[in-house]
Amino acid sequence: MGGDASSRAARMEAYRRYGPALLRKCERMLQSRQESEDVVQGLFVDLIQRGERRFDLPYLYRAVTNRCINHLRHGENRSRLLQQHDVALRGPVRLPIDEQVIGLDLMVKLMDRLDDRGCEVLVYRYFDEMGVEEIAALLGTSRKTVGKRLAALHAEVRRMLEPGPGGDA
Repeated sequence: MGGDASSRAARMEAYRRYGPALLRKCERMLQSRQESEDVVQGLFVDLIQRGERRFDLPYLYRAVTNRCINHLRHGENRSRLLQQHDVALRGPVRLPIDEQVIGLDLMVKLMDRLDDRGCEVLVYRYFDEMGVEEIAALLGTSRKTVGKRLAALHAEVRRMLEPGPGGDA
């Protein structure tokens, strides 16, 4: 940990500069101010303890997204968050996938069925409302790869909506 005064000042500046945007992003996903604050602060504490010097927004945005995904995947957190929030209070409507609106319920169900990169694409496209090109640039991949991930995501939603084994309908 430690470091000189200029290094500490740079870290504090990064937290002051990027913390509010990261907190807003977490709140949209977790729908809990307290848990969002914990996630963002935990991210910065971990980065500082590792002596990380990379504090650019795209890096931090991906890091906080992954922390939120992991937070939602944890069963105790998921149950508590879903029970805390009445359907009418779950925030703004998100982009639809095959007539289903991405909200906290559908997002956590999909996360169980997707790999880590698929979860990132899910969040960036349907929660943060990014375009395919923006997602590709953020993930450092091609538009075609993002398109394939979105197609797989749509197929998973269709499977979830099918009655019978494998579907939740």
